[in-house]
This record gives sequence, structure tokens and C-alpha cells, in this order.
Amino acid sequence: MSAIESAIGFGGRFVPGSSGRLLVLIFHRVHAEPDPMFPREITAETFEWQMDVIKRHLNPLPLEDAIGRWQRQEIPDRAVAVTFDDGYADNFTVALPILKEYSIPATFFVSTGYLNGGRMWNDTIIESVRRLPNGTLRLEAAGIEADVVSDADRRRLLCNEIIARVKHLEQSARQAVADELASLCETALPDDLMMVDEQVRGLVSSGMSVGGHTVTHPILKTLDPGSAAAEIRRGKEELEAVVGMPVSLFAYPNGKPGTDFGPEHARSVEDAGFAAAFSTTRGVISASSDRWQLPRFTPWDRSRNRFLARMLLEYRNAA
Repeated sequence: MSAIESAIGFGGRFVPGSSGRLLVLIFHRVHAEPDPMFPREITAETFEWQMDVIKRHLNPLPLEDAIGRWQRQEIPDRAVAVTFDDGYADNFTVALPILKEYSIPATFFVSTGYLNGGRMWNDTIIESVRRLPNGTLRLEAAGIEADVVSDADRRRLLCNEIIARVKHLEQSARQAVADELASLCETALPDDLMMVDEQVRGLVSSGMSVGGHTVTHPILKTLDPGSAAAEIRRGKEELEAVVGMPVSLFAYPNGKPGTDFGPEHARSVEDAGFAAAFSTTRGVISASSDRWQLPRFTPWDRSRNRFLARMLLEYRNAA
């Protein structure tokens, strides 16, 4: 019997043993159709069968409810919560109808500074590279020289190289790289990648919830303590103004403990009035988890059985 069959159980039935542990899944975008530059990014077709697997085999919970149950040590068996980061428009236009179809609650962590026509720096890089004319690219701000050709895979690799090189620079420096790239494009970049206020409110009116994700999605460790605290606090205040209700959960941008945020930022999250915060450390929330850096997990498997097995193995690994 394979590891997948063992995890799922004979006939695809769940093998018990996840009681008291909460698996939180991270998504970012759900494309309506495949993106030729990023063919492995999730599409509506994939997201739909993923939600079907979750509905059939696991116990999806609203994240706020799940955290409350975890704190009371009342997490049910096979508990899972779905989250999205950043605030992309396709969260509303593509993901929300699927979530509603399968009656799966989700929490959307929104960076408020990009709502209503904004664009994140990494998306400026991606959309610029997508549109660059063929030829030699000399990107002085990032110290990169490359041949740009029509091949989508090579453009994808160039995007990855630029983003990796500038991700942990100070905000103004990485934005300078994005702006330099944008200036080389012969066509306008999209201004509808992120949600507008009405869509954020639409998530809430549809039974979903929202959480804080700062204003401009900085790597908090690149900021001075006061600026980092202001990003955390202002993001909460601005999001609460949009939805007209308190926002209690937070997700760290990028989210790697020690690299992207530290204990001082956890204190700022608590001081801002949040009840819990999430990292991007892989794992399952258990009795020993720290509520200011709760783990989340992205299952990248592209088949139903492997997707389910990956989650079940995460529960077991936390035992």
C-alpha cells in the first residue's frame, strides 16, 4: 500500500487522528484560465475540485471560530480553514462563487493600500516582464542584464530572478526596480488586479471574513519599529473602515519568522488589538502553537488523491 493510500484509507475514507489540530490553508490568486507565464498557478478548475475534496473529507470551519475553538481546546476532528492573502480581485470574482457553491468559509487577508486600482510591486514586475519588447534588458536598479524573448517560460524565470533579488530590499528600493521595469513597457499595465472596497464588503456580506495584512505589504523587518507598527495598525483601521466592523486576525506579509518578522512585530500585532496572527511556516496548529505566529500550509499537489493525502499527512506529522 502506498503512503497516499495509507493516509487516505481504503476506498478513500479518512483515517481518524487529527482531533485537536487545525490545518490552515493559504491561497493567493485563483485564475479564471491558465496563465501561460505561470502554468502551475491555481485555476478555477483546480480550486473547484480542491474545495470538493475539502467538503467531502475534512471539516471546514470559519477561521475566527476555529481559533476560538483552538483556544478553548475544542477543535473538532479534521478541522481545516481556508485563507487568502493580499486582496486580489479574482478572490471575489472567481474564488468566491466556488466557495459559496461548496459552503466553505474563508478569510481574506487584505493589504489595504492596493485596493481600488493599486498594484503590488511584484505584480508590476510580472506584468512588466510579460509586456517587455524582445531584446536586451538592462535593469540598473537590480543589476540585471538579460535577453528578453517571446518564450513565456524564459520570461517567467526572469520574473522569478528579479523578484528574488529585490524582495528583501527596503520598500522604496524594490519599488524603484518595479517602476524602472514598467517604464520600459510599450503598453499600459493592468489596474484591476486587486479588489475594490465594494468587493471586500461583498466578501463579508457573503459570509466570509477579512483580516489585516498591513497597508503596503512590506517585509516588516526592513522597516524601523515605528513604521512597522504603523503599517500593522493602519492596515487594521483602514480595513475596519471599509467593512464597518472589527477585524481580529492578522497575517504577516511574506510571513517567515525570523526572516520577515520578529517578536517585536508580534508585540505590535497584539498592541494593535488583533487576537491572533499567522505566519507562512508549514505545519498544523496544535496545543503547543504560538498564537502570534500560527502556521499555515499551501498544498501544491495537482491531483485529488495527492492533495488530500498531503493534508492528512500534515495532521499526522503534527501528532
